[in-house]
Amino acid sequence: MQTVVIRNGCIMKKIGIITLNGYFNYGNRLQNYALQEVLKSLGFQVETILVDTTNQSENTSPIPMRNRIFFKNRKKKDMELSEVLYKIITILWNQIHKKEIVKSRMQRIKRLKAFSNKYIKETKFCISSENIPENLAHCYDYFVAGSDQVWNPDYIHNSSIYFLTFAPGKKRIAYSPSFGISHIPTEYSEAYKLWLSEMASLSVREEAGADIIRNLTGREAEVLIDPTLLLTKENWLLISKEPVYKPKRCYLLTYFLGEQTLDRKKKIKEIARANSLIVVNLADMKDPKRYSADPGEFIGYIQSSSVIFTDSFHGCVFAILFEKPFVVFDRIGTGTSMNSRIDTLLGTFRLQTRKWEVLRKDEIFQLDYSQTAPILENERNKAINYLKGTLS
Repeated sequence: MQTVVIRNGCIMKKIGIITLNGYFNYGNRLQNYALQEVLKSLGFQVETILVDTTNQSENTSPIPMRNRIFFKNRKKKDMELSEVLYKIITILWNQIHKKEIVKSRMQRIKRLKAFSNKYIKETKFCISSENIPENLAHCYDYFVAGSDQVWNPDYIHNSSIYFLTFAPGKKRIAYSPSFGISHIPTEYSEAYKLWLSEMASLSVREEAGADIIRNLTGREAEVLIDPTLLLTKENWLLISKEPVYKPKRCYLLTYFLGEQTLDRKKKIKEIARANSLIVVNLADMKDPKRYSADPGEFIGYIQSSSVIFTDSFHGCVFAILFEKPFVVFDRIGTGTSMNSRIDTLLGTFRLQTRKWEVLRKDEIFQLDYSQTAPILENERNKAINYLKGTLS
């Protein structure tokens, strides 16, 4: 039965968020929290509806996919002998330390769950394609799908839940979701065309997503910033934590979700050494104490770093929010289309020169953020106006 909440004499309308559930990624948890807080600030009662992901690919294996696939997306003949040996050593290390990896990953999941329990209001029930409560559509005034890669066919396996098909069309709203890819596979195109056509309001996180929607449905979708960018630096500091294992000296922070090459690691170490910095690898299984940091500590590591090297969308987002110099690498091992989100982000804030292949090495620590504030304010206004308009 729907709970009625009254504030200042008015009955609060209720929103259910549908996003990727799971406790495996900082960006996932932080975008969920941010969207919740933004919707609450607009006067709504908000909760995240848990989706049963038992049969979905959220990479729950204790060993990262990039270490289970040997030369994915890379040809052996194109690799230096040193790179081949490095790959072999990495795989052997993962096999030898399998138990420690499992323990570290479980510790990380535990801490991300604790963050969700503290900061995100989640339903006590789960839904799935086979199990949708009959009265679900009547328990909420609106449903919002997003942000994250909720429309990535590799993640949702053609599930219509993430397109809110269990609710009347007028209640279906998309806030800045990502497809994660540049083209929808042919076998999914008809279903995606139907589901997207039935959405009351459409927006996406990257230009490639807007192109997909235009090509499938003929509709125009607004490209809006990720919800993490809708909260201010001060908002994030409220939930930030001093990292337990933060070094006492200044440090260079790396946050890579894709594969690492030996050459890339060598160059980063050279830059750190030349600038008297310690290298802190935040997503490296070989550093289990930092690998299992919680989302609050993730923010803390970003805030205190001297420079950030990353292939992560949210690594870039928080570098921008805290006005830190950062360097972006293309992600290895998951396909180049994964980089479209970062390309849109950098283009929006006129930071395309922060990509490794075009960045002058003498400008790594030099980044003028004076132009960012007005752009961010404009993008925030555009996003809030979209939400106000669709939720009116």
